[in-house]
Amino acid sequence: MNAFTGAFWRSGDPGFADAATARVFNRRLPSRRPAAVLRAADVTDVAEGVRLAAAEGWRVAVRSGGHSWAAWSLREDTLLIDLALFTGMSYDPTDATVTVGPAVRGGLDLDPYLAGHGRFFPVGHSPSVGMGGFLLQGGIGWNCRGWGWAAESLVSMEVVTAAGEVVRCSETENADLFWAARGSGPGFFGVVTAFRLRTRPRFRELTRSAYVFPSELAGEVLSWYHVARHDLPASVELAAVGSTPPGSDAPVLTVDAVSFDGGPASLAALDSSPVVARASARTVAEPVDFAELQAEQLRGNPENHRYAADNAFLSGSASELVPALVPAFTELPTPRTFTVLGDFTPLVARRPPDMAVSLQTDLYFAAYAIGTTPADDVLSRAWLDRTMSRLAPHSAGCYLGDSDLAVRADRIMSDAAWSAFRRIRAARDPEGRFPGYLGDPAQ
Repeated sequence: MNAFTGAFWRSGDPGFADAATARVFNRRLPSRRPAAVLRAADVTDVAEGVRLAAAEGWRVAVRSGGHSWAAWSLREDTLLIDLALFTGMSYDPTDATVTVGPAVRGGLDLDPYLAGHGRFFPVGHSPSVGMGGFLLQGGIGWNCRGWGWAAESLVSMEVVTAAGEVVRCSETENADLFWAARGSGPGFFGVVTAFRLRTRPRFRELTRSAYVFPSELAGEVLSWYHVARHDLPASVELAAVGSTPPGSDAPVLTVDAVSFDGGPASLAALDSSPVVARASARTVAEPVDFAELQAEQLRGNPENHRYAADNAFLSGSASELVPALVPAFTELPTPRTFTVLGDFTPLVARRPPDMAVSLQTDLYFAAYAIGTTPADDVLSRAWLDRTMSRLAPHSAGCYLGDSDLAVRADRIMSDAAWSAFRRIRAARDPEGRFPGYLGDPAQ
């Protein structure tokens, strides 16, 4: 009998099936299932769970928010430690840090909590994403272009190691674990039960410009975007988005920019497009609420749908990239599918600190194929394969948060970081208690 404060199920127990897939956002569920599920109530439960897994000969899988497209938490022959109850938040005004549990949802929970203190943290764009997976994968949050990876603002973590010990990790304590956690995502060989984060003053105003272009202008718009992005200050989040408006069957390309405290002047460069007069809709330097931006993200990432996603960090001239990109913005497989081309120029220019997340170029492409039926899965997968094949010659690797390495292997770290990660993993988890990645990173 296991003396857990939380709930525990073995395969075959009543409630096991629901517990195994609880909170998995992507309804395109794999067939993989764990041997047992522990919905831990506290860090003691987590440590006892890791030790039980060792005694039973199981590996350990972890679920924070359940938002991963590949359903990383569903692994065979594992104890799935579900951290759903780890939703605590505590703000410390003495150093403007906030401590959060891994199941805290960035946009729905943490942002309104910090707003009450006049503070902000660049959470994930989809408001329901859990902080655990988001931070461990590096975290492409709001204005990553200017503020950097969310993991850069990690001060310390509480971690249950592969040996079942509870340790604190920071740049000065268990620094090897701290380095590895910031970017290794589901390959991390420990269970993070709390994150302490450095916050920033909350923005005073948000200003938005958006230009919607018909798909036949995609080549011209993307060529212009490739150059114009360099004229925007680091206070501006910028993206080109391919999507199909509700009630339409014709994709559009939207150049969307949000300025954090930069005001209208920070967005002026977006009026320079040679085809700006042919935009079908324009929003020029208008105030916008963060709640409105988050509501848009919720509509664009609906629950109870079937997702397939892929991405690439890109480099190259407009003449090289644009022909490969245009079909990804104009030939979408389902009505809800969308694609994004983001700019990271200021981030790359300042060189982020040394941590496991170590791949970035000045352009980031991500594709999210969204369907409702298994037939949509087939269309989505074929479309993603074609899309990523066209972009492969220009890719430096991928971001774990939008990847499924079991379908398409790709680089997730620099060569030096991958070597360091493997050395730390071998020392910290010599028995392979944590199963690592679904599919092999192509290093």
